[in-house]
Amino acid sequence: MNRVLLWHVHGSWTNAFVHGRHHYLLPALPGGGPWGMGRAGRDWPGQAEEVPVSRLRDTEPDVVVLQRPEELDRVAEWLGRTPGKDIPAVYVEHNAPRPYAASSVHPLAGQSAIPVVHVTHFNELMWDSGRAPTVVIPHGIVDPGPRYTGELARGVAMINEPARRARVTGSDVLSAFAQAGPVDLYGIGAADFVAEPAPHAVRGIADLASGQLHEEVARRRVYLHTARWTSLGLSLLEAMHLGMPVVAVATTEAVAAVPPDAGALSTDLTRLTTAFGELLHEPDLAKLAGKRAREFALAHHGLGAFLARWDALFAELTAAERI
Repeated sequence: MNRVLLWHVHGSWTNAFVHGRHHYLLPALPGGGPWGMGRAGRDWPGQAEEVPVSRLRDTEPDVVVLQRPEELDRVAEWLGRTPGKDIPAVYVEHNAPRPYAASSVHPLAGQSAIPVVHVTHFNELMWDSGRAPTVVIPHGIVDPGPRYTGELARGVAMINEPARRARVTGSDVLSAFAQAGPVDLYGIGAADFVAEPAPHAVRGIADLASGQLHEEVARRRVYLHTARWTSLGLSLLEAMHLGMPVVAVATTEAVAAVPPDAGALSTDLTRLTTAFGELLHEPDLAKLAGKRAREFALAHHGLGAFLARWDALFAELTAAERI
């Protein structure tokens, strides 16, 4: 077991990560914020410990999981140890490359002491990681269980900040789906989202806690994944775990995460909206597609495989440290 220092940056990813067998140290500041969020009130296992920044040096972590370039300096300042030199470290890259799809150079490309962990094979392929060693550890999900009922003949999407990130998340095409049927939207800023007029409504609802969110989403008949350029939305994998049929834009890693018989996958918006309408009106077909989606998600994005891959990487890093 290792003592692992990391910041609470991406809640859904961290939720899966801290379900492992290690002791996870989460820096906490009185005002919270991006550098001291701690657990942020999350219902996480006891091995995920909030540690006041003033006590970090006393915790003596074995390895650091970095997620932002600025964390290199924070670790040096707060621990008095240089990542990759005085303490083993990895850098988790959560995002698809920006600003350029194929020529963006990763912030850690100029060094070889800290491996870059990509969360999708697409990201590893597209980022220019330079001299940095790379490894892919696909997302894992804490299984919410097969909650799908599909009782409401509505589509649903989970998108944070849908207005500001319209082109990236594809929230601007929700009105196209609303040509075929009503669409509900959950996430940060969803309640303020206004879509283009369509025959059916795009209704921005709210940002809910995960348990309540899963219950509400699973009542809708079809999950919509509209992202143009995200790494791989964990909300998509959560919907598949719930047993929902999915209609997804075939970009980035979605082409590997969604099997054809789980709903529909295409870059043709007309084809996607047509499939959406068919699933809305064929509940038995939607249920079968959702069953396949859950089977595939469990097989490829289960929590056990995710944590086992991290265990193997930590074992490799700490073994190298002892040599």
